[in-house]
Amino acid sequence: MTERRRVAVVGGGIAGLSAAHALLSAHPDTIDVVVLEAQSTLGGKIRTSPFAGLAAVDEGPDAFLARVPWATQWAHRLGLGDQLVSPASGTAAVWWDGMHRIPDGLVLGLPTDIGKLARTRLISWRGKLRAATEVLRPRTSIEADSIGAFVRARFGDEVHERLVDPLVGSIYAADTDRFSLTAVPQLHDLAVSSRSVLVGARSRPAPPSVATAGPVFYAPSGGMSQFVEAAGRAIADLGGTVRTGAPCSLLEPDGARWRLDGEVFDAVVLACPATQAARLVPDPATAAMLDSIEYADVIMVTIAVPAERWPDRLRGMSGYLVPKPVQRLVTAVSFGSQKWPQWQRDDEVVLRISLGRDGRPVLHLTDQQILDAAITETGEHLGISLAPTATRITPWQRAFPQYRPHHHRMVADLEARLPATLAVAGASYHGIGIPACIRSGQRAAEVLGQTVAPVVQ
Repeated sequence: MTERRRVAVVGGGIAGLSAAHALLSAHPDTIDVVVLEAQSTLGGKIRTSPFAGLAAVDEGPDAFLARVPWATQWAHRLGLGDQLVSPASGTAAVWWDGMHRIPDGLVLGLPTDIGKLARTRLISWRGKLRAATEVLRPRTSIEADSIGAFVRARFGDEVHERLVDPLVGSIYAADTDRFSLTAVPQLHDLAVSSRSVLVGARSRPAPPSVATAGPVFYAPSGGMSQFVEAAGRAIADLGGTVRTGAPCSLLEPDGARWRLDGEVFDAVVLACPATQAARLVPDPATAAMLDSIEYADVIMVTIAVPAERWPDRLRGMSGYLVPKPVQRLVTAVSFGSQKWPQWQRDDEVVLRISLGRDGRPVLHLTDQQILDAAITETGEHLGISLAPTATRITPWQRAFPQYRPHHHRMVADLEARLPATLAVAGASYHGIGIPACIRSGQRAAEVLGQTVAPVVQ
């Protein structure tokens, strides 16, 4: 007989659920896991609900990246493999005094083919000529660890402001002048692999097509909440305990163990946002490091528009981005029912409108102000009167952690300070997006499993 170890996972978002599932899967006979979620439901920023006659329309993330393994593999492990769907093919655009199709040959907005960049009207000829000089420029230091500093130095302001910042900013709700280059591996790899991005890109293999590599994105057909529900069931089937409506307020050392609100555990995973983790960790210096991580708030407005008002010129598009110099409150618009086949209806078009980013607060606005801004700005961009038949407003406080320059160094220092039986996981640390959060949870489980799992005799 071997005494079972107890591990608490604070936070029932996708990182916490993946940590709990990984611990239970790897140590079914030796570790008990309790997931503690402050809210009444699991999922964190993942939420799916009925809208405009559709059974399941996401209020937060609506997909995950398919071409990194962690989310796709876990979905199959949870029994969701045959329920994964991919977006319909469609072109995306940038709004800059009109719609401009995003040029080919980009990596998160960074040009890799100057000939393809030359064909877009989004960049002026002066901006194109400036971008073309990239091949002549000496290597740019990345010590500043700023996306904006690197891209402006290599390609000029226009490429950064009209391509890179909108694309990266839409993913991270970021101001890329203040966002870590190292934190975006696709851009960082291009920055360090060669003196010139354009020269280096010529020697890189061509990206695989959808036909050979499969879809870029996946989502469960019933919405991203299916992922959460499947994870919750799997944890219960493995003998784990999930408690919702269970906020945590006090974490104290108890010899070699931890006392979490009076309950004793052998190890703890803090899979909550860093601001919450900062209130729990007992070491003031570690708490200060956690509290230094900043966040951007966003609001998702979902509307249904009569199909008769939807012009043919917008059909076949997946949405558009709004660059920072011409932004008011709207940063991006997804044409959801053109993107997802399961959302398609004959009589209405569903749009998801994102408002707010780092440096552009929105949560102080009233619902009417938010709705007015979303409808007015989007209507002006599209050149139509929207007149929505259904609306929904979803505010997300601290939706996106902001990886300031040298974020990776701070996280390494933070984790070096943590006791062996305490781990952190989630978007605050190792990457934003569903796959990165899943991997972060699994990584925490691997570390703690090696530390606390007893050897079975």
